[in-house]
Formats: sequence, structure tokens, C-alpha cells
Amino acid sequence: MKKASVPREPAVPVSELNLRKTALRLLGQRLVSPEIEYVQRKLGNSATQQELDAMVLAVRKMPWASIVRPE
Repeated sequence: MKKASVPREPAVPVSELNLRKTALRLLGQRLVSPEIEYVQRKLGNSATQQELDAMVLAVRKMPWASIVRPE
């Protein structure tokens, strides 16, 4: 008996271009570079489109001090 396979969402690269496109689609505006760097740190090299969407929406609501890395 075969097990039913659960369809997985394909992973997309967490690149600056993909983040900019996602932000424009969801927010209607671009993310600034510290926001992009934060999302890339949190998600790693690849993520599903749903994870990318959720993180882009979340990063815009976060306090600035938690996004920017102290130098």
C-alpha cells in the first residue's frame, strides 16, 4: 500500500530581489536594507513563499531596535 504524499510548497531563495518583490506585492513599498538583512538572517538561504510573506509583514511591525544589529 502506498502512502499518500503530502504536497510540499517549493522553497524559494531568500534573496534581496525576492524580498523586494514580496514587499512590493504585500506592502506596496520597499523594505530598507536593515529589514532585508534581518529577514535573511532569520530565514536563512531558502524558505517557502508563505514563510517569506509572513516574515515581510512581521518585520515591518517590529521595533527598529530589534531589527538593526548593534555595531
